[in-house]
Amino acid sequence: MRFTAAIGATLLVAALAAPCLAGSLAGIWVGQIPARNGEKQDIAFQIRQDGSQISGKLYGDYRSSPIVEGKAEGDTVNFVVLMEEQAGNQINTTRLRFTGSVHDGELELVRERESSTNAGNGGDVQVRGNTKLTLKLRRLF
Repeated sequence: MRFTAAIGATLLVAALAAPCLAGSLAGIWVGQIPARNGEKQDIAFQIRQDGSQISGKLYGDYRSSPIVEGKAEGDTVNFVVLMEEQAGNQINTTRLRFTGSVHDGELELVRERESSTNAGNGGDVQVRGNTKLTLKLRRLF
């Protein structure tokens, strides 16, 4: 899968608006994440940093999801992405916890699925396995 031109333009505008200071995690970080059938999916994180507070968005091929509850200490980062996912005829809101740090210019993150709730009624959704996933990102801007 490839990023669409609209996502590319959005990321470029966001990159120009985000300061990229030394020692800051602010900027655009890009990489790939394993998808179904052994394929890879392109992803990008737009990270904004205000002191130790982290915010921004996770961009995939067809959607963006907000980064919330973000904290940074030195080169270490911890945040949650709230993502809407479809399971059959049901839409679920899933909390994905990302923790990681910068090593040799790459942001290495571990993703864990914290919880998932039915977006329609707020009820809990059973999650099949919580496989930790490690991904490496490089700074685009």
